[in-house]
Amino acid sequence: MRKLLKRLIPSGLFKRLMPYWHLLNSVFYQLIAGFPARDIEVIGVTGTDGKTSTSTLITQMLRNAGKKVAMMTTISVDFGDGEGARPNPTRLTTFGAKQLTDSLKRMKREDVEYLVLEVTSHALHQHRIWGVPISVAVMTNVGHEHLDYHGTFENYRDAKRMLFKLANKYKKGLRTGIINADDPSAELFASDIESPVLYGIKSGGIRATSIKLTPAGSRYVAKVPSFGADNDDVTNTEYHVECHLPGSFNVYNSLAALTVGVVEGLNKEHIIDGIGSLKSVEGRMTRVDEGQDFTVIVDYAHTPESFDKIFAEVKPLAKNRLICVFGSAGRRDEEKRAKQGAIAGKWCDIVVVTEEDDRDIDGMEIMNQIAGGAEKSGKIREKDLFLVHDREEAVKTAINMAKKDDLVILLGKGHEKSILYNGPQATELRHLPQDDGDERRVLKRDYDEVTVATLALKSKR
Repeated sequence: MRKLLKRLIPSGLFKRLMPYWHLLNSVFYQLIAGFPARDIEVIGVTGTDGKTSTSTLITQMLRNAGKKVAMMTTISVDFGDGEGARPNPTRLTTFGAKQLTDSLKRMKREDVEYLVLEVTSHALHQHRIWGVPISVAVMTNVGHEHLDYHGTFENYRDAKRMLFKLANKYKKGLRTGIINADDPSAELFASDIESPVLYGIKSGGIRATSIKLTPAGSRYVAKVPSFGADNDDVTNTEYHVECHLPGSFNVYNSLAALTVGVVEGLNKEHIIDGIGSLKSVEGRMTRVDEGQDFTVIVDYAHTPESFDKIFAEVKPLAKNRLICVFGSAGRRDEEKRAKQGAIAGKWCDIVVVTEEDDRDIDGMEIMNQIAGGAEKSGKIREKDLFLVHDREEAVKTAINMAKKDDLVILLGKGHEKSILYNGPQATELRHLPQDDGDERRVLKRDYDEVTVATLALKSKR
């Protein structure tokens, strides 16, 4: 029905109607299922970057405290049945109504106490989580993303604010919002919830201090205020945290998880040990080591803001040159492409532009948009800027040109296991609205970045 309507209704009207279609689906499936998340405490995590890492840290921490926890993220789904996380079977971070409701029913049968739910701006705008009671809302950050769908940054930001408004309406929940105080949108999110709790490095009630960053992670002291009976006597409790996820952005992510633990009333040891017990998150700052004399890292970063953060982190680790490989998705935010190129051109010694998920859009057009930004940062084609459309070949190109003490970073695919590319009639049908299921326009091939990098390293050796 949805595909039929998509072909019959003009694309502009279809886009306006789609949220109501999803709402009807959500209401229908929640009603017939009897609102299966009603007895589960749901912690919703939203933001441009860091959602999956933060969700995984929260889950690990709650489990360390003896709680029965389910988790749904971009990468995986864990039903809390003791069988561990399974790969997310879709390309949706937040499932559609039926699949989400079926998953919640399964969690209810397992008597899950907590669900850590990664929630996207699309899912919020489309009412996909209608009927799911949000007890605690978490905001990691808000940057430049998904403007192809939302139109403006303000619309995108306000879609994410809906999570906090939903939490505020749920009278039986904690009605608490965990907010990155160092994000420019912090005050807006705080205004949407009865009990805002702000965390940060530069500001916030809960703050990370004495930060020591290493290639393997970070150590810091979190200052958590303790209030006396009259709320006037305030002292700070110190949490000495060790996080094994590298990068200063993971200081923020782990601090968000710590703040959730404080709000949920976990004891200090459970919080610290829970955060410290997580060793890695798939496709996030993942090192590929085949004994080579240079470093190879795979990461999911795919926004201008995340590029700035990750390049700032890895640049000091590159004793020689920093080489990056990335692309930008078709049918997604076009404005970010030149920005990605400009940021990469500023930070990196060599930029290799490639495909990400072209879908039915001309891959060369996307790459040229990215390259235009890199050229504005001083990069020159065929000197320190290379366009290699086939991603496998692009990874091989970067690894083959790498020398001792270089650092090669592969961005944008992370944990994903496939690439969407042009179908046989992509060019002639490109005027139609996006439909990844139309094999005339969009095809899919298996692709795993870590495996491709590993094979490239072995062949180089």
